[in-house]
Amino acid sequence: MTANADAKLIEEGRKLFAGQWKFVWASPSIETLPPMAGVEVAFAGRSNVGKSSLINALTGRSALARTSHTPGRTQELIFFDGPDNTGLRLVDMPGYGYASAPKTKVASWTKLIHQFLLGRATLARVYVLIDARHGIKDVDRDVLKTLDKSAVSYQVVLTKADQVKAAELEKCIGETTAALAKHPAAFPDVLVTSSRSGAGMPELRAAMVRLLHERA
Repeated sequence: MTANADAKLIEEGRKLFAGQWKFVWASPSIETLPPMAGVEVAFAGRSNVGKSSLINALTGRSALARTSHTPGRTQELIFFDGPDNTGLRLVDMPGYGYASAPKTKVASWTKLIHQFLLGRATLARVYVLIDARHGIKDVDRDVLKTLDKSAVSYQVVLTKADQVKAAELEKCIGETTAALAKHPAAFPDVLVTSSRSGAGMPELRAAMVRLLHERA
């Protein structure tokens, strides 16, 4: 893709996410999901990886998605709709892999995540958030395998890049890219972001605009 095309997508993304975003639905179970509509983009990741902070940074709103210093607080699928007629919907998924939560609760969250990934025709892409300080963990690999089985296109987004030294970040990017080569449904490019500094947000917005064009 040319630099001009990239710049155009980035500008489209800026305008899209500068619009009004709003909470529309919360689903504690697969039976309570909203009707399928538009193009859905979901954000998955371990508890405390920064999903809610990323959604807030993307939309330029400090409190659209609820953030918490307590891992595992998001226990439902949370849906946010963009400006009218855009057809884009963001889905904040429950964080997975929080060891301190009761095992029955972790099991129910995990089941909800996997059922949603396997049965949502409007789900265009899942962004799997990985903490740049730690890289891919075993619990992440389980989710990647589920995505491969469900044939849902997904892309890894490294978060908290501002908290990692440059050399360590490059190493994490290299290791993550190599790991994704073994996963058939994975998008090969790794996005690097920081909700605090805003780094990588224009590129992530542009990636979603490209999805809307593809689904149009």
